[in-house]
Amino acid sequence: MQTVYPLSDNTALALTWAHFYTPSGRLIQRDYAKKSFYQYYFRRDENARNPVDVKTTEGGRTVYGGGGITPDEKFETPKLDRVQIELFRYGLFNYTRSYFGTHPATLPKGWMPDDQSLIELKAYLKSHGTVFTDQEFDKNRDWIKRYLAKEMYTTAFNVDEGDTMIARTDPEVEKALEMMPKATALLESAKKVIVQRMSPQR
Repeated sequence: MQTVYPLSDNTALALTWAHFYTPSGRLIQRDYAKKSFYQYYFRRDENARNPVDVKTTEGGRTVYGGGGITPDEKFETPKLDRVQIELFRYGLFNYTRSYFGTHPATLPKGWMPDDQSLIELKAYLKSHGTVFTDQEFDKNRDWIKRYLAKEMYTTAFNVDEGDTMIARTDPEVEKALEMMPKATALLESAKKVIVQRMSPQR
């Protein structure tokens, strides 16, 4: 919790004067002792936790203080490789613009690039100076299909349709959907604890 005090020359002082705790009593503030301002804000250790600050949630889960609120499940987004960066910046947009220059700007709903679409894209990219090997193209096949479809949807329909398509096929979204049963189980467990607490004691 902070209070901001205005100072001169369009500056201000943000003073932290209280900490937040979870219902289990866990301090969510990361330890900032013996660290510089830069280290605290720009070198965050997602796995940091205080082994002494151990708490138990109402559902019986063990949690640790000192590391902020970290997710139970993590999905690390892969970094773009060289070919993906090149296609993301120019290749797919230029191909889409060229394609719809000779085709009607329409697509059937649910359209996704097939093998022939990828063959045509590959030939276009190579003829326009995009450097990649066949192995690199094949490695990125799924990624290329998704982002080519996004560009095509954006042109044929609108930006919202392109964004919807990319979200619908997003590996992070798919992973989140896989985790829904576990989230539901945690919620049901918490509800049972609340009901037991509110039940009159005999």
